[in-house]
Amino acid sequence: MNFAKRFVCRKVAIHLSNSHVVSRSGNLRRQLSTSSRSMTVMPAWVIDKYGTNDVLRFTRNASFPTISYPNEVLIKVFAAGLNPLDVGMRSGYGAVTMSMKRDPLGMNQSSSEFPLVLGRDVSGVIMECGLDVKYFRERDEDRHQRSLQRSTVESGSRSTRMNTRSKKVIVWAAVPPWKQGSLAEFVVLSANEISLKPKSLSHTEAAAVPYVAATAWSALVNTGGLNKDNCACKRILILGGSGGVGTFAIQMLKAWGAHVTVTCSQDAERFVRELGADHTVDYTAGPVEEPLGALDKFDLILDNIGGDAERWALTLLKPWSGAKYVTLVTPFLQNTDRLGLADGMMKTALTVGGKALKHLASGVHYRWGFFAPSGPALDEVRDMVDAGQIRPVVEETFGFSQVPEAMEKVEKGHARGKTVVQVSQGGQDL
Repeated sequence: MNFAKRFVCRKVAIHLSNSHVVSRSGNLRRQLSTSSRSMTVMPAWVIDKYGTNDVLRFTRNASFPTISYPNEVLIKVFAAGLNPLDVGMRSGYGAVTMSMKRDPLGMNQSSSEFPLVLGRDVSGVIMECGLDVKYFRERDEDRHQRSLQRSTVESGSRSTRMNTRSKKVIVWAAVPPWKQGSLAEFVVLSANEISLKPKSLSHTEAAAVPYVAATAWSALVNTGGLNKDNCACKRILILGGSGGVGTFAIQMLKAWGAHVTVTCSQDAERFVRELGADHTVDYTAGPVEEPLGALDKFDLILDNIGGDAERWALTLLKPWSGAKYVTLVTPFLQNTDRLGLADGMMKTALTVGGKALKHLASGVHYRWGFFAPSGPALDEVRDMVDAGQIRPVVEETFGFSQVPEAMEKVEKGHARGKTVVQVSQGGQDL
């Protein structure tokens, strides 16, 4: 009996030591999974199958997300941004690849991604941190300690101390498409996918940036090789410059000193010029390859439109100078959806490899660009936003009850910026 009591006590002690984080002062700072124990459901928009906008369903009983790994954080969502990818995912685009990313070892017995939460941008506050998340917890604890010191000097009231203790770390992030999205009250992300939100932006403004920023950064920096130190005086062409990725890319490239040419419709010309575009070509006036061909050659082309653009676009690059064509419209996910994961990846490798070799013989580089989540990239973007070099472009804001209408807006296309959903109230006071 004594052995059984000691065994139970030891188990309880281990459980308590693993469930709490201790601050520098030695007091209990927070429980690691407080919310997951006190809450089991939350409001969210979900889909239970792929299809049209009719499959969207609001529920107050969505499963509450929990921290499963020590590098994860739980975020309360104040605003969520929508992207064309959300419309595609609602219809089943990329389902095979996303399923593999969610469960690479096939450990999920249900083998179902449903109910699935969409939404690829988030701006909110950290509610909990995994045990290995030091950067954001230390900032939270430092802020808490400073607040307590100020409140002790200014007022000894218990209410003041409680108010300062409630301050949270405010963050923004691009939600990877293989994870549950931000059209919910809470979302769980890895710490290396999030960044401190720009101080100059509201939650609604901030939710318009992360996904397009991470996509443009991956295409231009990781794939295209551009950065703030080598971009001055380079000639860049953006095919399709008035959408989310295009409007962000224009601003970032101009902040780095590049000369930017953009294709867009005539009614978007003033809009992209206000963002910094040096030259515009109206695609509604006829084939754009002729007016673009009359211009000086380019160092890099970012293709947001796909189609037959690559048939003529690579002739606009400077040959034998390291010039690159980077397209964000690739058949990778379509191949895996149609052929399965193994055959789809094989066909994709053969396609991109063949095109890269073909164009390399002409002295130019052919590349595919993909979204890549990156907290460090968002750190750089945050500094540019707070310096006034990049501003969010929000076309329309919807309430949380209007998600179907917001999705319809995105599905219509021809956007002049981002569509944002305000998920929770009160974020502006944090």
